[in-house]
Amino acid sequence: MIKSFEDFQSFGKESVEAYIASANAFTKGFQAIATEQAEFARKALEKSTAAFEQATQVKSIDKAFEVQQGYAKDAYEAFTTQMTKVGELYTAVAKDAYKPFEAKLAAFGVKAAK
Repeated sequence: MIKSFEDFQSFGKESVEAYIASANAFTKGFQAIATEQAEFARKALEKSTAAFEQATQVKSIDKAFEVQQGYAKDAYEAFTTQMTKVGELYTAVAKDAYKPFEAKLAAFGVKAAK
């Protein structure tokens, strides 16, 4: 009886430690994502402001359309690149948050999805 209680107590302690490690991984990961998004937003605002200023200084409507098209193309490319990067960050967060539970779940026969 005492042996099983000690095992249960040890299992509980290890589970709490795994939860804390997982929560820390989530926190660090989401902080990194928030920082990345804030930096992207700052750069996007700077680029849009510069494009607007450039478009207002041109002498013809054709040149203004050319400036706007260039900005739209650059903004789209930056957005798709950023979303790929953020997707990779979310994947990394999920993997890091799962790691503390990996050994425990493997003991129950649960395998990680690759």
